[in-house]
Amino acid sequence: MRTFFNIAAFAAGSQALITRGDSCCFHLTASGGASGSVGQLSDGQNRIGDNSLSPAEFCINSGAITDGNGRGCILTPPTTQLQCDEGATPTGGFSIDSSGKLEFQGSSRFIACETGQNGGLNIYTTESSDLSNCKAIELMADSCAAPKPQPTSTSTSTAAATSASTATPSATATATAPHPANNGCGTTLTSGNFEFPHLIVPIDSSSPDTAAGTQFNGKVTSTVSSIFNFDIPQSDSGKTCSLVFLFPKQANLQTSSFTFSGDGKIDFAALSGVATKSTTFHNAPSVSKDLGTIAVSPGNQYVVSTFSCPAGQTVSYEMKNAGSTSLEFFEDFNPSP
Repeated sequence: MRTFFNIAAFAAGSQALITRGDSCCFHLTASGGASGSVGQLSDGQNRIGDNSLSPAEFCINSGAITDGNGRGCILTPPTTQLQCDEGATPTGGFSIDSSGKLEFQGSSRFIACETGQNGGLNIYTTESSDLSNCKAIELMADSCAAPKPQPTSTSTSTAAATSASTATPSATATATAPHPANNGCGTTLTSGNFEFPHLIVPIDSSSPDTAAGTQFNGKVTSTVSSIFNFDIPQSDSGKTCSLVFLFPKQANLQTSSFTFSGDGKIDFAALSGVATKSTTFHNAPSVSKDLGTIAVSPGNQYVVSTFSCPAGQTVSYEMKNAGSTSLEFFEDFNPSP
């Protein structure tokens, strides 16, 4: 399951912390013949398997991709290498399907080929005689997945509510007016954009100097808390954001799951700085504002806090145990059935 913080303007109607409006941002992870996160060289070449590179951020808008520096991502002729160049008009035809796979012209098959530099692999859409030591891969985006199609018998309002709901406990950020907590568990997120986390980092007081790196799961135990990073678009300036925690029932989940026990008491807090993959219990940003303790239980949605959107900023929030809670969930962006 995945955590989602819905933030009105910081909660732009979403999944893990990415807007689902005209533009949506994400990171990529390769699987198949080669695996690992997609990083970027300073010149905009996208690489897999180069451990010296941090995960690169990309944004998709109407089928075209730009990187975190605003460079247009293109398929360079004649080899169709995927790279992002300053001043380039991005190549169209890209999409992210309902499972989170990146596709080009309807195909999720990409090619990773050796470069001879630090073991890194370049990314292509097609094989050619100019390339060597290539492997077929798929690229998974950590957000921006298209909603799964709903049955035609479903009414418009129900379909909208379903596509906006998130699978399993979730924290999202949205840019719409905040909704009261209710048993719909996210079904009130029917309008506006939403953001989902681009980084989930667990920190453990029993291993205070261990950096666990970014994870797909959110976790809260007697010693472990989780920090979630959200990247708020500049376009959310002047809007109101709400931090929302969505906690569906296990029976309603399709592709996710969670484990939960204890009294459900979780303390939410805004942090004074931004977490990284190197964040540990000892070096984690301090709390800038405690947002209070909520006793969560499956089948509910909780509006944690409402505030002016921190447009153009990356912000971090922490979930930690405030009683006897033990909760772990996969941060999933797929809708509930």
